[in-house]
Amino acid sequence: MTERYDHKSIEAKWQEAWEKEKAFCMKEDSSIEKYYVLEMFPYPSGRIHMGHVRNYSIGDVIARFSMMKGKNVLHPMGWDSFGLPAENAAIQNGTPPSRWTHENIANMKKQLKRMGLSYDWAREVTTCQPDYYRWNQWIFLKLYEKGLAYKKFSKVNWCTGCSTVLANEQVEDGLCWRCASIVQIKELEQWFLKITAYADELLDFTHKLAGWPEKVLIMQRNWIGKSTGAEVSFPVDGSAEAIKIFTTRPDTIFGVTFMSIATEHPMAEKITTADRLAQVRSFIEKARSEKKERGTAEVAVKEGVFTGAYCVNPVSQAKVPVYVANFVLMEYGTGAVMAVPAHDQRDFEFARVHGLPVRVVINPTGATLDPNIMTEAFADEGFMIDSGEFSGMKSIDGISAVADYIEKKGLGKKAVNYRLRDWGISRQRYWGCPIPVIYCEDCKAVPVPEKDLPVILPEDVALTGKGLSPLAGAAEFVNVKCPKCGKNARRETDTMDTFVDSSWYFLRYASPKETTLPFLKSDADYCLPVDQYIGGIEHAVMHLLYARFFTKALRDLGLHSFDEPFKNLLTQGMVCKEILKCSEHGYLLPEEVDNGKCAHCARPVETGAVEKMSKSKKNIIDPDGIIEKYGADTTRLFSLFAAPPEKDLDWNEDGVEGSYRFLSRVWRLVDENTATLLSASVYAPEKDGPLDGVLKELHGQTHRTIKKVTADIGERFHFNTAISSIMELVNALYQLQNAGAAPSEIKSRVFKEAVQAVVLMMSPFAPHVSEELWKKLGHDTPVFKTSWPVFNEASTVADEALIVVQINGKIRSRINAPAGSSEEAVRGLVMSDEKTMQWTTGKQIKKFVYVQDKIVNMVVV
Repeated sequence: MTERYDHKSIEAKWQEAWEKEKAFCMKEDSSIEKYYVLEMFPYPSGRIHMGHVRNYSIGDVIARFSMMKGKNVLHPMGWDSFGLPAENAAIQNGTPPSRWTHENIANMKKQLKRMGLSYDWAREVTTCQPDYYRWNQWIFLKLYEKGLAYKKFSKVNWCTGCSTVLANEQVEDGLCWRCASIVQIKELEQWFLKITAYADELLDFTHKLAGWPEKVLIMQRNWIGKSTGAEVSFPVDGSAEAIKIFTTRPDTIFGVTFMSIATEHPMAEKITTADRLAQVRSFIEKARSEKKERGTAEVAVKEGVFTGAYCVNPVSQAKVPVYVANFVLMEYGTGAVMAVPAHDQRDFEFARVHGLPVRVVINPTGATLDPNIMTEAFADEGFMIDSGEFSGMKSIDGISAVADYIEKKGLGKKAVNYRLRDWGISRQRYWGCPIPVIYCEDCKAVPVPEKDLPVILPEDVALTGKGLSPLAGAAEFVNVKCPKCGKNARRETDTMDTFVDSSWYFLRYASPKETTLPFLKSDADYCLPVDQYIGGIEHAVMHLLYARFFTKALRDLGLHSFDEPFKNLLTQGMVCKEILKCSEHGYLLPEEVDNGKCAHCARPVETGAVEKMSKSKKNIIDPDGIIEKYGADTTRLFSLFAAPPEKDLDWNEDGVEGSYRFLSRVWRLVDENTATLLSASVYAPEKDGPLDGVLKELHGQTHRTIKKVTADIGERFHFNTAISSIMELVNALYQLQNAGAAPSEIKSRVFKEAVQAVVLMMSPFAPHVSEELWKKLGHDTPVFKTSWPVFNEASTVADEALIVVQINGKIRSRINAPAGSSEEAVRGLVMSDEKTMQWTTGKQIKKFVYVQDKIVNMVVV
């Protein structure tokens, strides 16, 4: 009697066995090649979502495959558990952040275990625990000793919703990356980490990270924003002052017709003439007010006002007017820009509005520009004109030639500028790592002695969500003695940016229980770098850049020996689902729709649009419900089969059911043939001799499938095509089973070879059912400890090839031909094929293209 595929009992059984045996605990063994696979650890929000399921399933396939390939796999998990949501929950519900966080961790850990993920839970880290964040504080002190941590007054990004400071990387289009509130500019005293000290190395190594997506590397290069050029001082006419500019185009300096300075520039009012002062002040106030409203977003309308002052071009001696402009950033370069309207589009547009001259100093090759009729700036390479001794020179050569001239004449110097700014880590929030600094009236800022670490975050703190740090009101925390002089002092009340927590957690996994250092050098040098890192591309210029910086800084502290944290990076796509929307009631849940109409107002519901799963858009799917109904194996299989990992996945319930049916088919295939499979040995060519007919074809397909799936998982991460190939092999097994041929010993052996290959190849995707089937096949060694199947290259060569015949872009037939057939031979077979003849008889063949053993593409008229 056939046994039913009972996913609930099977999955519970194997999860219990894995936990009892500590099946995935990695032990260092220098004789075995290590492989460290890591998914970005989650914030414990309370429940996992389908994005988590997909992300962690991808990592688990890679981990299990690597185990079966004989590698010593490290696959840990932890919790990025400091952060604003816990604090907000405390404000809204009165739940202490610590309790809220740890309850969520317990719930999510249970969910992750239910997915059958091969995590080494013995290495679990939780960043809000003192045994973790004490090392945040220790690292901070070490960076402080090296001059890589410092405090200064600075204009900062202030989130009006979170009431805290944001790093530049955390501001997106003028809005907070977390809550989407407007970001304003404030001046506060802040702690910074000197990431700019590593700007060149961070940039240089983007050209060495061969295993990273180029898109991420480009984003980091642009964020670092290295510019090579010259710094030049333009003396203010009739004054001892000078305006310093940085330009990447010194070849255009002869074309300067005005100067633009930022509204915050210290000379903005200082150089303004008395008759223009009121107008300039009014403009500056207006610009600052608009900047508060728009935050850090780019200005929509580029405006400026004349100061009445002129500066002198030190190269050409021309006097040019100085404007205060709303589009010049004080944060980039020097806060002043030499304006060359003929060769910069923004300057061109501004000059046309304000009636300023356009002076051409670079002509295109073989052409002459007329500034009076130009409709846009010419910013390409060309030949310099009206540029003194440099006239006639190629502009690309003029960049360095003019920079050399400026430096030689003492008019300025060659310089390098970066868009990257030091990382402001001070946050005016409670639920974060305390900064280990004490302020004394006499001794100023004093680092907390290492023996006093960790500085414990107090629990009895009033949280309102407004103003500066809640820790400032915790007297017992704030009031301390100075470690240097013993006088009354006060603690720093800001906490660290939570990105500090995630900038080195991957290193802590190497020595999670270590109490004398953040991690042991020997452990880190064995485990790291991470061989495969998996996470979202949204972290390209935040977490991924900070992690690279920390890795280099910790290397220079002598804590490890490598340069980069992540050898390979996979950025997975999002999980998307159709949204349902009513023009009156907004986004709807499926149960709020009745026969295509809104259940609240009977208006027609908009359907068809597919967007990223989101609570706010009411298009989320609860993984627990899917796992309960179909099982973890089905959920994992669908999330990997529906799309390549780097692409977005469109959720489809029919696809989930299809994955469940496939697993049921594999189950029946083994269950219905258990006796035969147990009694037979695996086909061995050297002992059993050559095959022919369908058995030869099945044997060949088995080895071709092993070859393809091995490459799809191990080289390309094409999990969807790997699963598709396994499905095709299962179809072939059913065809053989249903063919009605008399059973034979050799048939049973070939059949068993293929069935075992299916179970082994399926195991990284659907581990629970694979373990159960492997056990049914008579094996005591668990699947994940069994060697990955090996293909025989000779067996992968097919005698026949199935060739698709495409006519005028549509598939019209398929033919079998001897493998390796020539175009002439295939053409003869195609033209005599009955289905093909229906579309070619009486027509002219304009084109015949043959891709060997795969496809014929014909154009007929």
